[in-house]
Amino acid sequence: RSPKKKSKPERRSRSPRGRRSRSPRRDTVKVKQERDDHWRRGNEERKQRHSSEQEHRRERSGDRDRHRDHSDRRKNPSERPGARGHERERDVQNIREQQAEREFYNERRREHRQTQEGNSTDQNPELRQSDNKPKEKPSVNKEKPSFELSGALLEDTNTFRGVVIKYSEPPEARIPKKRWRLYPFKNDEFLPVMYIHRQSAYLLGRHRRIADIPIDHPSCSKQHAVFQYRLVEYTRADGTVGRRVRPYIIDLGSGNGTFLNNQRIEPQRYYELKEKDVLKFGFSSREYVLLHESSDKSEANAKDDDEEDEKEDESDS
Repeated sequence: RSPKKKSKPERRSRSPRGRRSRSPRRDTVKVKQERDDHWRRGNEERKQRHSSEQEHRRERSGDRDRHRDHSDRRKNPSERPGARGHERERDVQNIREQQAEREFYNERRREHRQTQEGNSTDQNPELRQSDNKPKEKPSVNKEKPSFELSGALLEDTNTFRGVVIKYSEPPEARIPKKRWRLYPFKNDEFLPVMYIHRQSAYLLGRHRRIADIPIDHPSCSKQHAVFQYRLVEYTRADGTVGRRVRPYIIDLGSGNGTFLNNQRIEPQRYYELKEKDVLKFGFSSREYVLLHESSDKSEANAKDDDEEDEKEDESDS
């Protein structure tokens, strides 16, 4: 026997047409239908929600408007319908009543004034004549303007280095021609000489910022006293009147006082100083002796004070 020929297996086509889908078609259709149904239901639910939200918003807005209207009516009851007309009528009536009352009281006041004027003219007939005459203006004594310095302005002009000075120089203040000096002593101890002829006034006190001659003793005031030169008149031997510059001391109301030749002087008063006068301030142990440049010379060589005064008088004139 001849061997049977083996039948060759059929070849499968590689084209996609011949292939069959593994998943059944029915399942895919169901899935699509479910998807479409789910999408439709979601849209319907969204629409219903949107419509319900819109209705809720409308209701809330309507409630708000009603509440506002109610509150406005409670605050302003005049805005209620029909209230404005009644209020206008009431206002008009009130105004008319007030005008009538004013006119009534004005008439009564006029009558009262007329009766008073009639009584006064009957009792005093001279008033009738005075009413006819023109009234004369009473003469008023006008005060003349004063251009003097006030207290505040005087303080402003009397400040030095930011400190208000209690003392102001008089108009007769002058710088002397004679060279005066102060010789201070402390318990027989000689101290430096002070030359006091370069200014018309010297302030003595404990305030070193403004004092020309500082005094450091605690019993002295900050502005204790002033050494002042003044141009004063005097009578000569022949009877004529001359002028000369003389030194003076004035106490500025210090607490412990100023002493001239061991005698306390009155505050706010000028005291004339002479050669060899001794000054003391407060409880300080220092003594200040007043001399001038010709004091240390002999009497024969010393200049006459009257001649120097005449020279000063000529220079001032």
